Amino acid sequence: MGIAVVTGAASGIGMALARRLATRGHEVHLVDVAPTTDLATELAGVSHTADVASAEDMERVARSTEEAEIVCLNAGIVGTSLGVPWEVPVAEWQRMWGVNVLGVVNGLQAFAPRMSARRRGQILITGSLAGLVTFPSGGAYAATKHAVVALAESASLALQGTAVTVTLACPALVRTGMSEVGANPDDVAAEVLAAADNGRFLVMPAEWAPAVIDRAERLVSGATPEVPAT
Repeated sequence: MGIAVVTGAASGIGMALARRLATRGHEVHLVDVAPTTDLATELAGVSHTADVASAEDMERVARSTEEAEIVCLNAGIVGTSLGVPWEVPVAEWQRMWGVNVLGVVNGLQAFAPRMSARRRGQILITGSLAGLVTFPSGGAYAATKHAVVALAESASLALQGTAVTVTLACPALVRTGMSEVGANPDDVAAEVLAAADNGRFLVMPAEWAPAVIDRAERLVSGATPEVPAT
């Protein structure tokens, strides 16, 4: 089935994606700052110790996976400061921007030209519901995920007319190292892969669609923002 690359593969959605892709017969390359050697052994895959915030690290991974057909730009962090944006220390802003946003940028720079040149491939990007609606708190996380949504849209537009597709996952809470409650990561992974197979761009919880629409309508009308709710 070819080569698949998953960033943030050591846990959560990334690990679930890696397992499902291995089940499909892909040679899965697991990318994370945390150890993935045991998982790579389990899945007969390849472990890469790399920081997605480093363009050099991502280019190194891309050079070793030149024939990658599926690239999951999934790595992300929440941070510890979950209040209003001005309460988040600058160092935390910088690290979260590096992982959540530049991690996607570096992945796109490393893989999109290669996939486009081969005229085939799927790029799966993990965003968040927090990138589609805006809550009054959440620290730097929401801003970085809004940026990820824009990056995914830009990539999809730029790749139109090629055989490379982009799918953006915007789940709500997921049971990962970042949250003890929420959806099962395996269910999210299954839905995202199915959407990519069907050429669908956005995957999000259906119950939040009215809130996303309401936000857009309030923005264009100039109305004061309201706290989103299902």
